Amino acid sequence: MYDLGLRFLQKTQSDDGSWRGGEPGPGTTGLAVLALLGSGEDPNFGPYSSVIQKGLQSILKTQDARTGYMGPSMYHHGFAMLAIAEAYGSLDETRLMVEDTIAANRPTPSLGQSLELAVRCAVTTQKKNPLHAWRYSPDAKDADTSVSGAVLMGLLAARNAGIEVPDSSVDQAITFFNSMSSNSGSVTYASSLDSFGESIARSSITSLVYSIAKRRDAATYAPILKVISSDLESMDGPWPEYTRYYRAQALFQGDVKTWEKWNRILIKKLKGIQTADGSFSGSLGVTNDTSFSLLALALNFKFLPIYER
Repeated sequence: MYDLGLRFLQKTQSDDGSWRGGEPGPGTTGLAVLALLGSGEDPNFGPYSSVIQKGLQSILKTQDARTGYMGPSMYHHGFAMLAIAEAYGSLDETRLMVEDTIAANRPTPSLGQSLELAVRCAVTTQKKNPLHAWRYSPDAKDADTSVSGAVLMGLLAARNAGIEVPDSSVDQAITFFNSMSSNSGSVTYASSLDSFGESIARSSITSLVYSIAKRRDAATYAPILKVISSDLESMDGPWPEYTRYYRAQALFQGDVKTWEKWNRILIKKLKGIQTADGSFSGSLGVTNDTSFSLLALALNFKFLPIYER
């Protein structure tokens, strides 16, 4: 199942290294690169090495050399930062040091340089935000749990890779997630809204960032984990591919036995909906839907550093 999905990503990569089956940008490309790395594909040798290298080059070329921003939104910035962090240290960097004739004829930065810039952008953006979290725009004055989850996971992956991330940045982000969580296990979406409601995606994101940030002592962690550990047969709902991506990680980090049960259901579900060309089709564009679905399965391989327990 997984290799069939990787062959689809290989076939649909654009000449410039990006993917366009969804909202094009470094986040979409980053998710595809993560899916390729997720089953242990070697970025230096092997059938997918050039695909991974071209994808990373594409991400690096989109980065603003002054601000470190990888737009068109902080969603893209977060997922692109995560991809760079997961590839950092596993790739022979000389393979990426080529002249970038597209972006002001400047040399392509190394993964380490790019990751440091990306972290600086995320931290600077957070400092400007009154809620000390993130929304779609780098200049936003409000925040939401979905975008904040993508950026915070990128920061935590960068910290795991050895890049300096201020403790205050993680602390403030976790404080934001605490403020958005209830004792019932529900997590609200945006700071401008006063309604919690049930969302497995939001609860999964919050449970995951608590785990990776080593904040399971948060008062709302246990009820949130309980919410995402119930009704394991439920695999659909709004944004199912996005939800499965986060739920897989949150359950794996929070309760391995429950993840094992849910994972068997997930494999059966995805086997039934994968198309003949290896793709998955949903509401986020075929590239993102395929990448999210593969990454939900990638917990079975445990190669990505961010998937370590």
